[in-house]
Amino acid sequence: MANVMQFDLVSPERSLASLEATSVQIPGADGDLTAMPGHAPLLTSLRPGVVRVQTADGEKDFVVTRGFAEVSAESISVIAEHAHKGEDVTKADLEDVIADARKAAADAGEEHKDGAEKFVSDLEHLMHDMV
Repeated sequence: MANVMQFDLVSPERSLASLEATSVQIPGADGDLTAMPGHAPLLTSLRPGVVRVQTADGEKDFVVTRGFAEVSAESISVIAEHAHKGEDVTKADLEDVIADARKAAADAGEEHKDGAEKFVSDLEHLMHDMV
């Protein structure tokens, strides 16, 4: 088994990362998870949070809103709706996202209201943690 795995992060705007990683922490919809080389195959949706990638050069952080992560023994692919490099992201980058999420939660029908409100709550926690 190799000691590294391929990590790729893309958003609709651009490819943000393509690097070799020793581990990746992912903000999964059901909780944080850490994937390492040899991990069992997994597909999970993302909640707003920070993807932390351990590399030979240190830790690289990326802020994501939502999307999907596909994990295999050799690689991790993250496809995020919105993503920013951790050192570059500001609260202003997320203000439009949270405004849209609040409107969607207010307009949501009963069957979607809980999920929409959870997304707003996750975004608010993410913004609070950025202080």
